Amino acid sequence: MTEDRAKLLVNLEVRVKQVLLLCDKLKHENSQLKDELVIRRGEIVRLENEISEVNKKYDNLKIARTITAASVDVDIAKNQISKLVREVDKCIGLLSK
Repeated sequence: MTEDRAKLLVNLEVRVKQVLLLCDKLKHENSQLKDELVIRRGEIVRLENEISEVNKKYDNLKIARTITAASVDVDIAKNQISKLVREVDKCIGLLSK
């Protein structure tokens, strides 16, 4: 009976060591994944900023083409310029607060 208990104890020790090794491995993997997540979030923010910048440039290009095109409806150009002026006024108002 003592020999069986000794075998069980050794078996238990081996399994506990395996669990501890697996735990350490998972902690390391978790740390790596957290680091990668931080990197990816930074990249997402950078790309969102880039998209915003490109959209602004595109809007400016549309306005410029609208203003310079010979066959442009004057009312459309006036509306877009008025919209820009309102946006500028809004920004100035926010800055002055």
